[in-house]
Amino acid sequence: MPTAIITTDDLREFKIELLGEIKELLHENQAKVIKKEWLKSTQVMNMLNISSGTLRSLRRSGILSFTKIGGLIFYDAEQIQRILMDNLVKNSKQKK
Repeated sequence: MPTAIITTDDLREFKIELLGEIKELLHENQAKVIKKEWLKSTQVMNMLNISSGTLRSLRRSGILSFTKIGGLIFYDAEQIQRILMDNLVKNSKQKK
């Protein structure tokens, strides 16, 4: 049975190659990870400058979807931004 002698240089080279492959895999998977930012009700009310009743109306009407965990309600920040952009009103008249 043939034997191979592994030197510390061989191990160092293996380590460098292995770390390089791990970094590459992490970089590839990092692009696939979708980061969601969740906002609490108070944050949404401050962001939109609305009352708790208005926020409740937006939930009930289905305009804002939410996630409820225990007594806390969370909103998807990306969805709120999308709703704001979809309802953006551009004023064609310039004030002079």
